[in-house]
Amino acid sequence: QVQLVESGGGLVQAGGSLRLSCAASGRIFNHYAMAWFRQAPGKERNVVATISRNSGRTYYTDSVKGRFTISRDNAKNTLYLQLNSLKPEDTAVYYCAANVANRPETTWSAASRYNYWGQGTQVTVSS
Repeated sequence: QVQLVESGGGLVQAGGSLRLSCAASGRIFNHYAMAWFRQAPGKERNVVATISRNSGRTYYTDSVKGRFTISRDNAKNTLYLQLNSLKPEDTAVYYCAANVANRPETTWSAASRYNYWGQGTQVTVSS
């Protein structure tokens, strides 16, 4: 089992940047495919970005392509999400998620494929 703790959220003006981190503890971090999801008030939890065990494959939802970057440091057991050019519509609680992946380049965009979740970190973008 792995425990996930997000940090780095906050209040930022439109056009600003944030860097989210997700610290993992427990079992071997590089066995897990990872992802960031977000959930705005009254809306479903949706995928933002995913990354494979070896960082060889990433996925971004269309609305964040070119603005957000997902990365991981397996030596530090940490997942990151760099958020640039933020927009008010990026306001949400951001969650990191993990699940064991048998293949190094496996990723999933469906929330149902992830067994482990952090508690979330709030990102608020003012206009």
